[in-house]
Formats: sequence, C-alpha cells, structure tokens
Amino acid sequence: MRNAQQILAEANVIAVVGASRDPGKPAHTVPLQMIRHGWRIIPVNPFVDEVFGVKAYKTLADIDEPFDLVDIFRPAHDAVDIVRQAAALKAPAVWLQSGIVSAEARRIAEEAGMDYVEDHCLAVERAVGQLTKLT
Repeated sequence: MRNAQQILAEANVIAVVGASRDPGKPAHTVPLQMIRHGWRIIPVNPFVDEVFGVKAYKTLADIDEPFDLVDIFRPAHDAVDIVRQAAALKAPAVWLQSGIVSAEARRIAEEAGMDYVEDHCLAVERAVGQLTKLT
C-alpha cells in the first residue's frame, strides 16, 4: 500500500466528492489549492453544475474519464458508500479528509486492493511533501 505522499506524487486527476462552491469551506479551499499546484480536479456534487469553473458530476459513476484518486469531503457514514462506489469503478486510491475516519470504509478499500488514507488533508500533505505538478 502506498503512503499519502506516494499517492499524491503519482496522482494527476483527483475526483473530489463533496466539492463545494462555498469559498469558506475546506471542500472548496483544499481542492483549489491542489488546482493551483497543478492537479486536475473533477468535482462530484449532485447539487451544482460546476465548481472551480469545472463541470461537476452527480456521482463517481457519472465521470466519463479516468481518475487516480477519490478525495472524500463527506461525513464518515457517507464515506462507506462512496468507497464502495470507488471500489466498483476500480479507483486506485481513496482519501478521507481531516476528521473523517471509518473502519468500514477502510475495510472495503483494503478488500478491493485500493490505497487508503483517512483523517489527512490533501493540501497539508502536498505542502509537507513540497509536491507540485507544475513544471
């Protein structure tokens, strides 16, 4: 299993479940930081048409292109179903943001052979590792 730094270093496209248009929420500021450092973000939010000027999808299954990582900004009880969806789509990795922990989601990811991170912030890990996709 890859660690958080390896997952980020190897990911280029991140599907962000729960991406928000509200600039006061981490579900907006964290993906925006990732965009600023060169990652491509695909927002997943059933209530909006776009986030960050990018088309938003209602579910992971609606995304019509490959992605390297599923980042989850939803409560732990929602994360279980999202990880199930990611496993069904054969996503390489799932990441539960800071404060989100789920033994059931972890079990599902591990059984599916997906890399798994929980209770960590993408933007913090990116900064700690000084990672960027910009050349």
